[in-house]
Amino acid sequence: MAVEVKRKKGESVESLLRRFRQRVMQSGVQYRAKEVRYRTKPVSSAKKKDSALRKIKIKGKRTYMKRVGKLPLDDTKSYSGKRKSIIK
Repeated sequence: MAVEVKRKKGESVESLLRRFRQRVMQSGVQYRAKEVRYRTKPVSSAKKKDSALRKIKIKGKRTYMKRVGKLPLDDTKSYSGKRKSIIK
């Protein structure tokens, strides 16, 4: 699994690094490392369903509160994506 590259006589460091990168890409070491690092565990269908139902319920409550007048209608998000705090 380890990639080994020896420097040839008269070879520059840049070309040595280029050969090393090519060997790493061809061996698939980098691909496997990223695959392990960013792997997410599969979520069960029950958890997906619960999450979707919770989102629907929260959205329904927010629309109801806006309709009743307990939330301002212009409750927009700021440029950074976070909600603006409501100061009374």
